[in-house]
Amino acid sequence: MEQQSMIKAPVEIRYREELMALEQTDDGRKPENWRMSPKAVRTFILGSATPIQYEGKEYTIRKKYLGNDALVERCIITLAGNRGLMLVGEPGTAKTMLSELLSAAISGVSTNTVQGTAGTTEDMIKYSWNYALLLAKGPCREALVASPLYIGMEKGILTRFEEITRTPAEIQDSLISVLSDKVLNIPELGDEGFLFAKPGFNVIGTANTRDKGVNEMSSALKRRFNFETVMPISSVALEKQVILNEVQQLAYENHIDMEPDEDVAKLLASTYHELREGISSIGQRLDKPACVMSTAEAVSVYYQTMISAYYYGNKEFRMEDLVQNLVGAVAKENKDDLEKVKSYFNTVIREKSKEGGIWKEYYEARRWLK
Repeated sequence: MEQQSMIKAPVEIRYREELMALEQTDDGRKPENWRMSPKAVRTFILGSATPIQYEGKEYTIRKKYLGNDALVERCIITLAGNRGLMLVGEPGTAKTMLSELLSAAISGVSTNTVQGTAGTTEDMIKYSWNYALLLAKGPCREALVASPLYIGMEKGILTRFEEITRTPAEIQDSLISVLSDKVLNIPELGDEGFLFAKPGFNVIGTANTRDKGVNEMSSALKRRFNFETVMPISSVALEKQVILNEVQQLAYENHIDMEPDEDVAKLLASTYHELREGISSIGQRLDKPACVMSTAEAVSVYYQTMISAYYYGNKEFRMEDLVQNLVGAVAKENKDDLEKVKSYFNTVIREKSKEGGIWKEYYEARRWLK
């Protein structure tokens, strides 16, 4: 299936040429049933300083995860072992993106996924039945409908479990025996009802630390995972680059013929960074909003402003649109947070507006903070 026919193509399609070039030129040691060696997986996620030569072409492997390189290396090694990988952190810290990149590089597929919710049941994780076939033929493999965990074990690929702590505790604990013994018991199939995981199988879980309505993982389940905490981006320059990279990709996927504005990205990155950290670039203390001031939210605010400029503004960014989109992002959980943003504008942005230019326009657009 071609990328252009999808709103958002999976990682393995979006970066198909890079994956192919890396796989075909990879001479490193590979864990059994992995598409690439750990070194090549690292290169795919963190990029390469020199292009890869393959069949007379040069393939530039760009850095896709702009975070902690050592964390990525540890994640890869965990997946090469016998313990699951659990990525935890605040919402919007690219845990899902990292799990997709790892799955695409290691298994060639990133879509073997369980989306955890309060309504997730055990059969959504393991297997269910086609009841018409079950009545006609009785319990047999043909009547069994494989769920992501079953598929991962049967094929020897990774299974992603998104927002695992959203699911009830008893559903989470259904993973314990699978992660311990790498075998799934299917009682309905009698003596043949054992699925032994093929090499390459493992589980990548993600969990948000700030969301409401989460269920604490049991100690027994925690022991089956190696935990890695994905921290928010600590640098304004890096956050700006993430915003630009993500928005460029969104614009390409949605046929928005418009280049991002780096100055606007820097301004927005500064806003999110300072409000998230509770301190300005000149050391002034700020009241931190209770809402999640994540990089993912900054990308959304920027992209909304960009498409407004594309469709309404002759491809010119307007600060009033940016501020209105910022209000929508901040006030959706707690309207009291808007007062903290107003205070931020009346102090930090007011001071920066003395530089003139885009900061002055940004400050003048504060009238939309309502």
